Amino acid sequence: MANSTSANLKLTVQATGENSGTWGQITNTNLLILEQAIGGFTTFNLTNANRSLTFTNGAVSNGKNDVIKLTGTLAGTRTVSIPDGIEKVYNVQNACDHAGNTLTFKTSSGTGVLLCEGNNYVLYSDGTNVVKLSEQRNWRAVSAAETVQAGAQLLVNTNGGAVTITLPASPSLGDEVSFVDQGYDFNSNALTIGRNGSNIANSASDLVVNTQGAGLELVYSGDATTGWTYTEK
Repeated sequence: MANSTSANLKLTVQATGENSGTWGQITNTNLLILEQAIGGFTTFNLTNANRSLTFTNGAVSNGKNDVIKLTGTLAGTRTVSIPDGIEKVYNVQNACDHAGNTLTFKTSSGTGVLLCEGNNYVLYSDGTNVVKLSEQRNWRAVSAAETVQAGAQLLVNTNGGAVTITLPASPSLGDEVSFVDQGYDFNSNALTIGRNGSNIANSASDLVVNTQGAGLELVYSGDATTGWTYTEK
């Protein structure tokens, strides 16, 4: 019986009686792959290109790492994809500057998770799609217009002038975005929350926030008439 390859980490499964003289080398490589999957760390820059993670048979390869840090300023819509059929958990740190673009972690042919700038994730692939297990949301200071993703927590500084933050397009039930007046300037230079095609609090209008020191959180209700509504105001 010949050697075979495991389905997910692509370890070499050695058949009885095979690999005379090379058994130890193959075993050591398998151990290095397991080390990579349990505690391996790698960084990918996504400035100019998408990233397809590799799972080479019987070898250490980049898709087998436990922790992945994503970096760079996105010059367009970006994806990080893993091969179909792989079942694996990932810890993902999204350290990219999205520059108004979206970033998705997915399988090659299936669906995935739209990552929010500055947040950290535990994701898993079930072999067909990538699913979010948990998300660590981190506050981020902004002072210029941008379109954000679900999960954004923004300290908005309008000291230099009014700022417009545009909500995610095509939101899903339970998507949340939070805003705080970082410099206590909303009364002088307002924050405008762009609705991006969805209603906000039952209104087909952008939301203008001009109260000094204001803080609010919006959640998408799943109802098109209500649209985004307040969890905190």
